[in-house]
Amino acid sequence: MIYRFRVILDNDTEDDIFRDLEIRETDSLEDLHNAITQSFGFDGLEMASFYVSNDAWEQGEEISMFDMSEGGNKVRLMNETIINDVVHEAQTKLIYVYDFLSMWTFLVELAEIVEEAEGTDYPNLMFVHGQIPDSAPEKAFEAEDFGADFNEFDDDVDVDDYDNFDFDENWN
Repeated sequence: MIYRFRVILDNDTEDDIFRDLEIRETDSLEDLHNAITQSFGFDGLEMASFYVSNDAWEQGEEISMFDMSEGGNKVRLMNETIINDVVHEAQTKLIYVYDFLSMWTFLVELAEIVEEAEGTDYPNLMFVHGQIPDSAPEKAFEAEDFGADFNEFDDDVDVDDYDNFDFDENWN
C-alpha cells in the first residue's frame, strides 16, 4: 500500500508551507526523511528525528537518525523502523525535526492510504505549496506551554547564598 502524507512546516505565519508525498508503507522512516528533505530543498546532511505524536501534536517517542544514547538506553533508529510500524489508521501523526541548531519543525500527517499505481516511482512528490523561508521560523514559547503556574524566576533559590548550594565555590 502507498501512504500519502502531508508535511507542513510548523510556523507562526499566515502562509501555509507544505508538501504532499507518497511513499510505500514498507519503506523506512529514513526513506521518508530523505523524501522530506529533498522536497523542501535541504541537503539532508543535518541531524533529524521523528517523534510519534498524538492528535494534539504532543511530542512522544523519538526515532532518531543515529544512536547518540549512552549506556543501556536503546533508541529506535530511522533506518531500522518501517513506516507502517509507527504510522497507521489509528496513529496518523508524526513530528519531524530537521537540523537541531535551526530546529526546522514539520507536522507529518497520514492523509490517505491507496493502492500502488503502476508506473509510478516512490517516494513521489505529489504537490508543493509555499516557499521555504531562508531560516527556520522562530518559536514563540508562551507560559501556557510550561503549565499555568510556571514562573522562571519563582524558584526560591538565592544565588548569593553559597552555604546552601551543594558545591565548593573555590573548586579550582
